[in-house]
Amino acid sequence: MANGQSDPAAGIGLRSAHIDEMLSTRPPSLGLLEVHAENYMSGSPAVAALDNLRRDYALSVHGVGLSLGGAGEPDPDHLARLKALTERLEPNLISEHLAWSVHVGIYFNDLLPLPYTEESLRIACRNVDRAQDVLRRRLLIENPAIYLRFRHATIDEPVFLAELAARTGCSILCDVNNLYVNWKNFGLDPVAYLDALPREAVGEFHLAGHHKSDADGHTILIDDHGAPVVEPVWALYEHAVRQFGRRATIVERDTNLPPLGELIAEAGRATQIAERGAVKSKPVAFA
Repeated sequence: MANGQSDPAAGIGLRSAHIDEMLSTRPPSLGLLEVHAENYMSGSPAVAALDNLRRDYALSVHGVGLSLGGAGEPDPDHLARLKALTERLEPNLISEHLAWSVHVGIYFNDLLPLPYTEESLRIACRNVDRAQDVLRRRLLIENPAIYLRFRHATIDEPVFLAELAARTGCSILCDVNNLYVNWKNFGLDPVAYLDALPREAVGEFHLAGHHKSDADGHTILIDDHGAPVVEPVWALYEHAVRQFGRRATIVERDTNLPPLGELIAEAGRATQIAERGAVKSKPVAFA
């Protein structure tokens, strides 16, 4: 089984609006491109563009439809299509979410939370094992942005992820923006979260922007991938690099797409931070 990690390159989430420019300019500063699996699983001609780009860039395939936290097992047809895509593209990384999105064949347009209990952990382990057995690849599982908490949860989220990695051999995709969003929304200490993750299991970082929203008179942060990475998230990223070392890093943008050059610049900043953080520079402060 492939090890689920790649060279510690920084790159961007590749969206359709930027594909033609990527094909024509081949920016040399990018080391990694990430695509959403479900956009390419239907045999679309767009896959040919990825065949072309993979000659010059490492690829990461990021899924949103396996529903690994759901009570049912992953849909075998979905898994088969994902396997066919990964066999064609041979990506360096393949990742999914600690969430569920399918129930009795109905697909929801959201990544929904699960209660962190021993029962949920057993189910998630079963589903991750099943997916990895079919794909013959080690998955990276991403920590979610959360907007509610379950009163009957008995396991802290980072401990849940660490145990999932220990039991299944999967890796962890640490979304740094999600850590910041959850800190602001629920007071969940991002440093304590990072301290609870096993260093050897963290194989990738995500960086993204968010927006503020009003909820019953309270301001909450929404992880919409629709804005530049904010300064506190950059600082938290530097802290994470210092703790875990350089890892493959993706700057995500799904809405309010800027010019390609702006995303490349953010990926360049991630590279600079990773190089600085990897030599154990002085501690950083974020707020």
